[in-house]
Amino acid sequence: MNPQAKLISISSLLLGTTITISCNHWMTAWTGLEINTLAILPLISKPHHPRAIEAATKYFLVQAAASTLLLFSSTTNALFTGQWDVTQLTHPTSCLLLTTAISIKLGLVPFH
Repeated sequence: MNPQAKLISISSLLLGTTITISCNHWMTAWTGLEINTLAILPLISKPHHPRAIEAATKYFLVQAAASTLLLFSSTTNALFTGQWDVTQLTHPTSCLLLTTAISIKLGLVPFH
């Protein structure tokens, strides 16, 4: 990987993390998480080996499913509470779905 592509990937990772940490709305949090997912894929598939490509594909599919679950959680919360703010997560179903989605995105123990 050439230095410019590596610099772009690393800066995209920093940008996505900054967006996710500093947001107040679910769609901006989701956007930041997706930037992180798309920035890490070239770094995973860098060796150009079939197993690296397979790992990148599996990573993308799992992260896409977790992103869908996160959006479903935020939509469910908005349906029940009328709020799209990250700080207004009060419905138990939405809270459980969000915890599951974040656990999948982080790769915590039952979801690794």
